[in-house]
Amino acid sequence: MEWSTLLSARRMRESSRKPADFRSEFEKDYHRIIGSASFRRLQDKTQVFPLDKSDFIRTRLTHSLEVSSFGKSLGQNIGENILTYRKDAGFAPCMKEDICNILQCAGLIHDIGNPPFGHFGEIAIREWFERNLPVMEYFGTPIAEILTPQMREDLYHFEGNAQALRLVTKLHYLVDENGMNLTYALLNTIIKYPVPSTGIDSTSGNIKDKKMGYYLAEEDIFKEITKETGAFTNRHPLTYILEAADDLAYKTADIEDAFVKGYISYYTLAAELKKIQKPGRGSEFDPLARLQSLYAWGQGKGIQNPEEYAVKNWIVRIQGFLINCATYGFTSHYDQIMNGTFQHDLFCGTFGEDLMWLLGDMAYRRVFDTMDIYKMEMTESVILDYLMDRLVHAVLYYDTDVKLDTIDRRIISFISDNYRSAYLNQSKGKSEAEKLYLRLLLVTDFVCGMTDSYAKRLYQELKGIL
Repeated sequence: MEWSTLLSARRMRESSRKPADFRSEFEKDYHRIIGSASFRRLQDKTQVFPLDKSDFIRTRLTHSLEVSSFGKSLGQNIGENILTYRKDAGFAPCMKEDICNILQCAGLIHDIGNPPFGHFGEIAIREWFERNLPVMEYFGTPIAEILTPQMREDLYHFEGNAQALRLVTKLHYLVDENGMNLTYALLNTIIKYPVPSTGIDSTSGNIKDKKMGYYLAEEDIFKEITKETGAFTNRHPLTYILEAADDLAYKTADIEDAFVKGYISYYTLAAELKKIQKPGRGSEFDPLARLQSLYAWGQGKGIQNPEEYAVKNWIVRIQGFLINCATYGFTSHYDQIMNGTFQHDLFCGTFGEDLMWLLGDMAYRRVFDTMDIYKMEMTESVILDYLMDRLVHAVLYYDTDVKLDTIDRRIISFISDNYRSAYLNQSKGKSEAEKLYLRLLLVTDFVCGMTDSYAKRLYQELKGIL
């Protein structure tokens, strides 16, 4: 792969006008994103704690801003390293600024396709399709038997990453059917898994095969994007950096939010860090020693709550450390990344690998795997299951010769005009199976466009809970 094509500034719809605008194409992407309703809705979508009343706890919006910031910082570090050590004769100085702008934008939209209620929302939607498609009939035949294998697998493996690509290329209707009409380089960067649902292989050992990156409905767009950048079925190099920024952001933020919510204390964090402490670290960053030194400094300065001071400042320190680790991970595997053979994340094999694992494991055990979260997820499941039941029932015979009853027509009217227009445009000339598949995607489009509050409110209104 070559940077000259990887950083393609082309779009699906090119403008023939040449206004007096000195912004780069990637800077224009930034302004398209932050001005979009889809981006604004992230302020009311769950990161970890749904419908939380605290103004401190992170939402998808604040998380995306943090990922955007970390992505840009990593781009600066890595771009400078490539230039300083002359790793690639094809990497020009101006490209450093381009990758920073692309990563800044990619951070903003990497979660833009996620449904309400965080990752549990994805699970709830997948499991709804798994339960219902084999038994729900369309003109007397189970839906699962009508859909092609890839259509079925798309729904059984419903994925926020694939939905993000669909949203920004088709559903965010600004001028025409090209969505936000973002640059190919940016679109390729957000495709974390360049495989279809039928290509998922969690046993391959290659990180790019873990999940699907696009639906069958966007297969042509995927091929167009990756042909233009030259990445094809490889991960775009900037995708590794985006993923590292995402992992760094949410794993450190989950610990900070858990501390604020009382799930983790200074003392439990110190006890957890002992698990990865290694003797004779020398000049290497020691997470436990750094936490303890911050606590001692806080005590010495007479700070009222040295535990809080230590934990929050420790988060900042380890973020800097992990940025350096990810930078090393990219630059030390540069050739493998550029030829598409690197199979791991950027923290693999670095001093930060154990710490990243511990942060994720600790958040799962002490936050996600708790009764409080389970109770919230039960409520979320009831809401999403009910909405999926009503919406799929309503769209099943939409755009067919079957007359819909009054309630189904009302429910169809709730769906955004943009989404319905996108469906009608995409379904032209398609077979009945393809149209049915697209109508099921119309439901997930609508659900994924909901904020947590709207999903809850719509459920209550449809149930007559006043």
